[in-house]
Amino acid sequence: MSEVTPAEARRIAVRSQLLDGSAKDVLSTVRHLGRLQIDPISTVAPPQYLVLWSRLGPYDRTELDRLVFEEKKLFEWNAFIYPVEDLPLVRARMREPWGHLKWQQWAKQFMQEQAGLRRYILRELERRGPLASRELEHHAARADERTVWWGTRAQMTWMLELLHRRGKIAVAGRLTGQRLWDLAERVWPETETVPLPEARKILEDKRFRAQGVRHGRDGFVAHPDATDGRVPTRVTFLSPFDGLVKNRDRAEALWDFFYRLEMYVPRTKREYGYYVLPILRGDKLIGRIEPIYDRKLGTLLVNAVFAEPGAPEGAGPGIATAVRRLARWLGAKEISYSRRRIPAMWRAAARN
Repeated sequence: MSEVTPAEARRIAVRSQLLDGSAKDVLSTVRHLGRLQIDPISTVAPPQYLVLWSRLGPYDRTELDRLVFEEKKLFEWNAFIYPVEDLPLVRARMREPWGHLKWQQWAKQFMQEQAGLRRYILRELERRGPLASRELEHHAARADERTVWWGTRAQMTWMLELLHRRGKIAVAGRLTGQRLWDLAERVWPETETVPLPEARKILEDKRFRAQGVRHGRDGFVAHPDATDGRVPTRVTFLSPFDGLVKNRDRAEALWDFFYRLEMYVPRTKREYGYYVLPILRGDKLIGRIEPIYDRKLGTLLVNAVFAEPGAPEGAGPGIATAVRRLARWLGAKEISYSRRRIPAMWRAAARN
């Protein structure tokens, strides 16, 4: 590891995340990044797809699903998609004993108290799987007023999630967005056993390598495999869950870019908007954009664009091109701009 200047750190971070235009295909990109976070938020597109678009441009999103559920070169666990080569490392985390945090003790107690529900799920999946959660029902899932687990479906959902976290069941596919559950041994291949400390160390190094740089008390430190170099002035938009900005403190240290996802902020207190994406141009975060995809109308609405201090006036055409690229990937038939909420210096590009 070596200390680097802020300018070097910014270039290394962008290059390490394949946001310099070097990404080639879905599989190699996921392998390089290490994992993709899954979330149902689809104001534009779910983050597992949007993160790939930021790097690949208009790719076929069904390829990601095919790699997970048909070719099984990727796998899903605990709201992330990983390369299948990392399954032995992730399995070590599945075996990790429950810790002392409040939610971990709750989970341990819940699984003990609901042993009947656990046996029922495993038995039904063995007999009839893969199954959606709505196809599973049992009296043991019903909560009474004295428990903290309210409602039949809440109990079932928690048990499915915890069995998945422990590596007993796995997501075998999706049907209209709903996960299909099956026994893990029927979904994932057999693997070697890796001790938990070793698995943690390897996974941490993989994440560091994918990030390129770390921010500490004394500045920025680069991963030994990180490389510096020129970053093309390519414009793209980043998911709030993107690895470049997911660590908000690191993003602020690198770019003086304070960013938060304001969908959880009351409407009257939002500074920018419900679902605003950072705008990356080369190795600089130059602004924010609030795109909304109306699937019924087939329209990509650009509700607002915000420029960061010092953003270049000449970035407008690149932003407009990225909007068109996003619309084409989403299948939008039309792009609509809210003219009053676009910086004057970029407004002309939006009209073209």
